[in-house]
Amino acid sequence: MTKLNNLEKPYIIAEMSGNHNQSLDRAMKIIEAAAETGVDAIKIQTYTADTMTIQSNEGIFKINDPNSLWHGETLYDLYQKAHTPWEWHEPIFKKCKDLQIDCFSTPFDDTSVDFLESLNVPAYKIASFENTHLPLIKKVAQTGKPLIISTGMATESEIHDMVTTAKENGNKNLYLLKCTSTYPASPKDCNLKTIPQLQSQFNVDVGLSDHTLGIGVAIASIALGAKVIEKHFTLSRDEGGVDSAFSMEPAEMKILVEEVEKAYLALGKVSFGGSKNEEKSKLFRRSIYVVKDIKKGEFLTKDNIKIIRPGDGLAPKYFEDMLNKKAKKDIKKATPLNLEMIS
Repeated sequence: MTKLNNLEKPYIIAEMSGNHNQSLDRAMKIIEAAAETGVDAIKIQTYTADTMTIQSNEGIFKINDPNSLWHGETLYDLYQKAHTPWEWHEPIFKKCKDLQIDCFSTPFDDTSVDFLESLNVPAYKIASFENTHLPLIKKVAQTGKPLIISTGMATESEIHDMVTTAKENGNKNLYLLKCTSTYPASPKDCNLKTIPQLQSQFNVDVGLSDHTLGIGVAIASIALGAKVIEKHFTLSRDEGGVDSAFSMEPAEMKILVEEVEKAYLALGKVSFGGSKNEEKSKLFRRSIYVVKDIKKGEFLTKDNIKIIRPGDGLAPKYFEDMLNKKAKKDIKKATPLNLEMIS
């Protein structure tokens, strides 16, 4: 069972990806650090280089974009470096269970789904680059587990196909995450206004898979209805790792968890007027006060009544109506004006 089955507040996922640097000990330390920040889940990825691609340095099998974090790598070597060994999965899941946080994975093919099912994972994530892989979505949906899909570059039509595939194959707990598939992503490319549109158009819960630096974009998404926040996580960006450049460090993740909670609580409900805790603050409003002693029968003028603080007198909107009215009785200076005092 996972909180995703009955989500009451935003759910925060720390994505380990390949930041373990092929060290199980480091993976365990990442899990421990994530649990201390207060995240709800650790997510890993389940694949091998051979289930992802073939070994070749020809054409686009080699990354030749000088702006890429992985420039010069072949796809095969990159996945070989980034993958989480399958024999690590069981100890990783056990570690998370011991620390009372969820742990699940992103599968990339049928064999990885079968393997994860043998470990009884509580949920699945489909990566943004895999969201057009409808046979994979079909297989995952048929497990009946909660399913999170990053939208990435998907068009409306492609999102329709993935949602339809998931729902027609038994999934009843689907989350679409707005995602910008650049690493790191620029805030100006995030288009967070898509989040409520995803929710209304496809009738699903929504969230954000965030590759920007910092926490501002993630916090903003809460106001737009995000229920799931995913951020890459590492112990230290300085120690490297395939995704370390756009990953959160522990101190940053802790702040994110705290600020997401505040943002969620601040949403509240549609409300006008003061809250119960604001009642005392009404005294700091202005009202009509007697500012000079007034004798019975004397007229009220701009000289002897004024609109001042505190706010326990007659409302300022009645000021003009009060002018040239007669006092029924003597009224002392510093008395809040009320209708019983005038003719």
